[in-house]
Amino acid sequence: MARTLVFRLVALLASAPLAAEAGVVSITLPSDQGALKAGTGMEVTQRACQMCHSVDYITMQPRGGEAQWRGVVNKMIKVFGAPIGDEDARVIVEYLSREYGAGR
Repeated sequence: MARTLVFRLVALLASAPLAAEAGVVSITLPSDQGALKAGTGMEVTQRACQMCHSVDYITMQPRGGEAQWRGVVNKMIKVFGAPIGDEDARVIVEYLSREYGAGR
């Protein structure tokens, strides 16, 4: 099943002449073939991360410890603007470092 993401064009077109015509843009992505490992925090991780990318992006990352995964999650929040709260970020880091850590 293909996922459809809907983006509202607000900030980028706010000062552009086309801003009045800005509406909803819809794109269809290919179906996600990946799956996260079962475990505590998997649902939170899947929900938060799949807002922007497939789980394949997670499973293809180099294995690392808690500091590495904390850095990745912080980058997604601070650089890419992922809307993830502090508690969910903590759960995601714990899950990723446990299930996709260096020793896995």
